[in-house]
Amino acid sequence: MKQISISGTVRTVGNKQAIKTIRRAGNVPCNLYGAGLENILFTVSAKDLKNLTHTPNSYIVELDLDGKKHLAVLHEVQWHPVTDEALHVDFLAVDPAKPVTIDVPVVVTGHSEGVKLGGKLLVSARKLKVSATLENLPDSLEVDSTPLGIGKQIVAGDLHYEGVTIVSPRATIICSVRPTRATAQAAQQGK
Repeated sequence: MKQISISGTVRTVGNKQAIKTIRRAGNVPCNLYGAGLENILFTVSAKDLKNLTHTPNSYIVELDLDGKKHLAVLHEVQWHPVTDEALHVDFLAVDPAKPVTIDVPVVVTGHSEGVKLGGKLLVSARKLKVSATLENLPDSLEVDSTPLGIGKQIVAGDLHYEGVTIVSPRATIICSVRPTRATAQAAQQGK
């Protein structure tokens, strides 16, 4: 899986006024926890954070906090309801020896049989939650839609990848081919 590096500055616990001052300076308050670490409070530049939050890709994050490096994954982002600016970010520290659970983008490939017959391909899931060790984590999950006929679908339970466990519910629909008006009319005329 791709890695991205973000530099941050360790901070102390502060009151609301201290947090507002951090945000006015163009920084975002963050928290790192997990993997036997004591909680680490820090700030990162909002501009640097956008490279991680405003992309469809998933990354393992290498946090450089005042010279100490930590591997983590983006766990949760709290957004401002109007401006869509990140208000607070939680990172989950990862242990390279243990499996990591992370959302991975889904890439639908192929030209399905149902689309060739006039159906419409609908992609329902853009990401799936998977669990794997760091060396087995894929950058994306490729799903071949070629065998899909009209009215058929591919669900998360149909997918299998070596070294990767899909954590998302098995019934999660990845993609499907729906009939269109043209195919419905052709079926009516064929009767």
